[in-house]
Amino acid sequence: METYASVLLIAIPAFLVLVLLEKLWGMLKGNDTVPASDMISSLSSGMTNVTKDVLGLSIAIISYSWLVNKVAVVHISEGWHTYLVAFIALDFAGYWVHRISHEYNFFWNNHIIHHSSEEFNLACALRQSISSIVRIFALFLLPAALLGVPANVIAVVGPLHLFAQFWYHTRHIGKMGFLEYVIVTPSHHRVHHAINPIYLDKNYSQIFIVWDFLFGTFQQERDDVPPVYGVTRPVRTWNPIKINFMHLFLLMKDAWHAQHIWDKLRIWFMPLGWRPEDVAARYPVYKIDDVYHFEKYNPIVSKQIIAWSWVQMLVLLSILCYLFANIASIGFPNMFLYGAFVFLSVYAYTELLDKNKNAWLWELAKNAFGGFLVYYLGDWFGLSKLIPFSTFVIVFYFFLSTLISFLLSSQDSSPSLTASGIEK
Repeated sequence: METYASVLLIAIPAFLVLVLLEKLWGMLKGNDTVPASDMISSLSSGMTNVTKDVLGLSIAIISYSWLVNKVAVVHISEGWHTYLVAFIALDFAGYWVHRISHEYNFFWNNHIIHHSSEEFNLACALRQSISSIVRIFALFLLPAALLGVPANVIAVVGPLHLFAQFWYHTRHIGKMGFLEYVIVTPSHHRVHHAINPIYLDKNYSQIFIVWDFLFGTFQQERDDVPPVYGVTRPVRTWNPIKINFMHLFLLMKDAWHAQHIWDKLRIWFMPLGWRPEDVAARYPVYKIDDVYHFEKYNPIVSKQIIAWSWVQMLVLLSILCYLFANIASIGFPNMFLYGAFVFLSVYAYTELLDKNKNAWLWELAKNAFGGFLVYYLGDWFGLSKLIPFSTFVIVFYFFLSTLISFLLSSQDSSPSLTASGIEK
């Protein structure tokens, strides 16, 4: 936990700089692929995901440590080859977990957030799940366990494997020659994120594209079929917390409304998108039929709301970095109170981006909770030891952000759109 938090203190600023550089490059080239609201939503999703991971808010059905102790046939000596084997094993496991997430109703809820952006850029790579509470990943690491790859090696290679998937989320890199047959490239991953019928459910590989070749899920990007991004049922929100659970809520509602017990039970493990016939007839859900003729979700908001959302996100990013730098001293259970503040903050300012007229109430709730934490702890989780006047500054921020959010929420909150959203 503490080691991962320390790594994030380096990774988060690096990712933010790269996202901003991609936006600057696009603006200079006249092809800005990183709209402001989409970027804020994506970066905010990334913050919720790393908070969840650092706090350990997930349960593994089976741990890799237990698996390797029980099934190892040999124990390979630790060296560079051990890390290579671990990397390949993680990539194999990643392919199958990724594929399952796309093919079954229940597991799609863990992955919808990653595909929810109707753009394709580096920022959308940071749209990662907070709803993946139950983890099955270790089950697919059986080849590594059989070879006795140590758990500490998997722990080191895991974040590297994850971070190596960031760079190919871009439209600014074309096809890459012979590398197209070796590794996952931006062209491959553009196909994966597209909702064009020919591209759906293709290119699940994460680092080595060979898995798609082997298991029949490869699709080349075609010049005559430009990718259209997103998911095929609209999410229509910038709020990443809502997106994380909307598919689960749909499954719960469908299971409740289904007339037959068998449908109530099997809906969870049916192919993605399956709904009981009686429920689909009585409670239709919009789905995009023509990917080339729909409007993207993009509520028309003022420049003031965009600017204030940036301020809110950057303030929260600073607060989050303080958590990662001091998680050992903050400790249990205070770190979970801290995490709740992070989630509530993201919910509040993304509701404002959505032009929710009640967004200021969420901001009020966030700041009231923050004020309670200051009162309960005497300051902001020990920050006053480093910055003497920090308590006053934080309390003033709570007051000011409530006031500004109220004033901005009172602007026209009608859902005027230049676009609509999606889900797969």
